[in-house]
Amino acid sequence: MSGAKTIVAVGAVFIAAALMAGYGTPATGRYHKPAAPPTTKPETSAFKPGQMFRDCPECPELAVVPAGIYIMGLNGKSKKSKPPHRVNITKPFALGRFEVTFDQWQACVDDDGCKREPDDHKWGREGRPIINITWFDAKRYLEWISKKTGKTYRLPTEAEWEYADRAGTTSTWWWGDEVGNNNANCKDCKSEWSDGGTQPHGTAPVGSFKPNPFGIHDTAANVFEWVEDCWNASHANAPRNGAARTQGNCRYRVLRGGSFYY
Repeated sequence: MSGAKTIVAVGAVFIAAALMAGYGTPATGRYHKPAAPPTTKPETSAFKPGQMFRDCPECPELAVVPAGIYIMGLNGKSKKSKPPHRVNITKPFALGRFEVTFDQWQACVDDDGCKREPDDHKWGREGRPIINITWFDAKRYLEWISKKTGKTYRLPTEAEWEYADRAGTTSTWWWGDEVGNNNANCKDCKSEWSDGGTQPHGTAPVGSFKPNPFGIHDTAANVFEWVEDCWNASHANAPRNGAARTQGNCRYRVLRGGSFYY
């Protein structure tokens, strides 16, 4: 997710992607998928870190994220998540508080901005994150919402996404180093939707778990989330300013977060 202007990145947090990633705990690594999922520019004087807003009734609600410095790849367990390196997010930006929902996606379909009507696997649609969309589907949604609002919406960069996910913390997950109980929707997270829970093992309605310190929900598990970057096998030579990686294998794009399935 990223002064004269503030950049707002509504990624699935939040365009949500399809299902994948590590067993038993919320995923902390990086994944990629063939590319074949927001950002407005409010005046800095009007939007302050921690503020929540939305640009239209059908638009995702956004949280303003402060500028800051962090170590990307900290505690990374695989080569894909290394080497750890300092990233400077120089300007505030806003990110979707929740993963984009089926209802929000349907507004785009109804307005002829989006063509795909993804399957919900019979888990339900009301309040649920959109799933089974490609990176290009996500980009079309962002084009539609940008045209509708007159603002510039985009996917967050991978560096912005991780910065917003960590929310100033240095632990394995933003809530700590242990999975704990009912912090996210993953296989072993001991939630209603986890193995042995009271709900079918599938997606959870957005906002079912407490937000991180930046006010953002579901960055760990539930569904994977598209970011802007091209796939690279590691963080070697990654930008230090929060920009997207536009070189590498751009036939594949980066997924972050995690899935209920693992």
